[in-house]
Amino acid sequence: MNDQSGIDPRTAQQEEPFPEQQQDLQPGVTGEMSPRPDHGEESWQGRGRLRGRKALITGGDSGIGRAVAIAFAREGADVAIGFLPEEREDAEVTRDLVDAAGQRCLLLPGDLRDEQACIDTIRDVREGFGGIDLLVVNAAYQKQRDGIDQIETSEIERTFHTNLVSMMVLVREAVPHLPEGSSIIVTSSVQAASPSHGLVEYAMTKSAQVAFMQAMAEELGPQGIRVNAVAPGPIWTPLIPATGFPDDKVAEFGQDTPLGRAGQPAELAGAYVYLASDEATYTSGAVLPVTGGRPF
Repeated sequence: MNDQSGIDPRTAQQEEPFPEQQQDLQPGVTGEMSPRPDHGEESWQGRGRLRGRKALITGGDSGIGRAVAIAFAREGADVAIGFLPEEREDAEVTRDLVDAAGQRCLLLPGDLRDEQACIDTIRDVREGFGGIDLLVVNAAYQKQRDGIDQIETSEIERTFHTNLVSMMVLVREAVPHLPEGSSIIVTSSVQAASPSHGLVEYAMTKSAQVAFMQAMAEELGPQGIRVNAVAPGPIWTPLIPATGFPDDKVAEFGQDTPLGRAGQPAELAGAYVYLASDEATYTSGAVLPVTGGRPF
């Protein structure tokens, strides 16, 4: 009889309240967070599941994107990271972690709200790596709203252009160059199924991402390209203290989930590795929720 058991998910990561903290501007930065997120720096052990693959991860400098970059690199993939110029310090840390895994890393600064930046990013990955076969659309913007009467049109446009328009342009530019066996993964959110009024336009974009993913899975399946989404719940990333949540909401972040705590970026990485790998050859058009037990 095996007397070993799995890790208790309630206590696998921090379960105490987070210290009250705010970051004035987005994008938030990792260095100002307390505690620092766990991206799998010490825990992720690769098994060669993505050997020889060429990946682009937008928003790959920090948070979920950094965790995915670490995991992909340790699984054998070269990794290009899209990030805003003001996120360079975080991006360079991620690059060092990819380098330490023995894989190539490209740093591609740019604001993906600009169509040309999306076009240039796909071109630079193709030229730098000699191709692309993994696309992770992860960059996102959200801001807490006190009510619908407080939402400025410029903020709606920023959210929609960051979360939706850039996704469509990146996929449009990448698809002609994706070989059979490629994988596109979109970072959606539990907000797509359980929207919060304070994040209304963000939730709208996350729901629309699911519709886009499902439509692309149908369109691209005959070409041998799989398209899926990951739907994170409350995950401790720089986005959280930079969203404008009240101090008590930051301190209690994630404690209302069935597991009683927020997730860490490292706990998302396995979902992306699975969807990117040949272990998921019959998985397309799916949403993989990683929500701490919240229903999707």
